[in-house]
Amino acid sequence: MEGPRKESIKQSWFSAVGLFSSEFFSTASTALSFWYGGRLLNQGSISSKQLFQAFFILMGTSKTIADAGSMTSDLTKGSQAVRSLFADLDRKSEIEPDDPKGMKVDVDIKGQIELKNVFFYYPSRPDEMIFKSLNLKIDAGKTVALIGNSGSGKSTIIGLIERFYDPIRGLISIDEVDIKAYNLRNLRSRIALVGQEPTLFAGTIRQNIAYGKEQATESEITEAAILANAHEFISSMKEGYETYCGERGVQLSGGQKQRIALARAFLKKPAIFLLDEATSALDSESENLVQEALDKMMVGRTCVVVAHRLSTIQNSDTIVAIKDGKVAEHGPHADLLAVGKRGLHIN
Repeated sequence: MEGPRKESIKQSWFSAVGLFSSEFFSTASTALSFWYGGRLLNQGSISSKQLFQAFFILMGTSKTIADAGSMTSDLTKGSQAVRSLFADLDRKSEIEPDDPKGMKVDVDIKGQIELKNVFFYYPSRPDEMIFKSLNLKIDAGKTVALIGNSGSGKSTIIGLIERFYDPIRGLISIDEVDIKAYNLRNLRSRIALVGQEPTLFAGTIRQNIAYGKEQATESEITEAAILANAHEFISSMKEGYETYCGERGVQLSGGQKQRIALARAFLKKPAIFLLDEATSALDSESENLVQEALDKMMVGRTCVVVAHRLSTIQNSDTIVAIKDGKVAEHGPHADLLAVGKRGLHIN
């Protein structure tokens, strides 16, 4: 507490000096005006009207000075806040999102993903190794479901593919090219992510869906909403697509927000589709309808799905079980059922 103590004492001195100065000058200006005005009045140089006019002008000025002095502590806090803000603006990200030297992604990207000998831990938890020599290959145009216990690293794989983090060791490649070689902003334009908690912005439903593609047409937005099973509930609202979502979508239910996020992903028409419990917030009826739309959307695209529900993963081309930082088993649904009977517990 020594540092905060010294800073508090320093701010106290600034506040005290400012308050003292403002009060002193306010009282001194009043005394000076009466003393000097009285002398001029006795000499007949001014009238009593002129004396009180000058007095009230000085009183108004001194009050303004006093108010400014009382704000000294607030000005000090404001300068510190501005200093920290500029420090954040000047900070350079370790992962540059718009490196001009990065390779631009072709429109016809295949979407083959491979993780080779990946070691990874989160910077905030360096003692907890998530992956220990993880090897995983996802063929282009195939759907891979990731399963495993909570904390096994399923969502972490999606974060590494999006390059929210870089692995400690190992290689992550897309179309046999190191992901670090790509222009990250351009690469993410070919990837769509729908997570457990959908991200909506303060704006209309139309604006939130159109965020997935610049200059999207009305027909494209409507088509995307229909695919995501969102068009019906949007049309039933009084203002339709112009309905205001509120900050972080507080005006909508969890299922509605999730379907809008899905519509945004559909509109993007990505080469790589990442779904992290994308249907977890939907009721059974809506889940079935959205799952049908997802099945259509997944055709011809590389899809990585994180889910616990059997209905979501059983139709995947490959199911990958993550355990102890490695791939424990992988294969179609029927093959893994046989493995499970031999003692592998998959949750």
